[in-house]
Amino acid sequence: MRHQTIKFAAIASALALTLAACGDDGNDEAVAAAVETTTAPVETTVTDAMADPGTIVDVAVAAGSFTTLVAAVQAAGLVDTLSGPGPFTVFAPTDEAFAASLAELGIAAEDLLADTELLTSILTYHVVAGAVPAADVVTLDGQSVATVNGAEVAITVDGDTVMVNDATVTAVDVMASNGIIHVIDSVLIPPAG
Repeated sequence: MRHQTIKFAAIASALALTLAACGDDGNDEAVAAAVETTTAPVETTVTDAMADPGTIVDVAVAAGSFTTLVAAVQAAGLVDTLSGPGPFTVFAPTDEAFAASLAELGIAAEDLLADTELLTSILTYHVVAGAVPAADVVTLDGQSVATVNGAEVAITVDGDTVMVNDATVTAVDVMASNGIIHVIDSVLIPPAG
């Protein structure tokens, strides 16, 4: 358990640094604070992470495995929204998930980041209003859940496997001050229309 906490804190610190780097240059104090936090000794970082993990964006930045997601959130202008009071539940695709999905769709990351309308539609399709912990998600087997995008995602539970549409949930209940992140292994594409 302690190993997972330290690993999560390290991931959270790396994710915070990445998100801070994606911000505008007028936010030098926040960047300096993020760098100072991420260079703190592991024990301090673990304590800080347990006391206040930061917003969904902070946690995603610190994790280090969501750099494409963070860049997309920044490009779509959703940083303030996902740093707001929430609460939100985010089904967060990893960098590997983004790479695989972009390759499958034949789209370069730069092209996706440049299309803010499509990007916003995709990103908001990964967000559910309210905090929905894993214990609640598994009770939604066979149901559809409305996303912030307005379209619904289908939840399927088969034993220990939870699916959101065709994406498998690989990690659950990553806590943030304004919600919860569940990690998924592919990008959710909203229905056309």
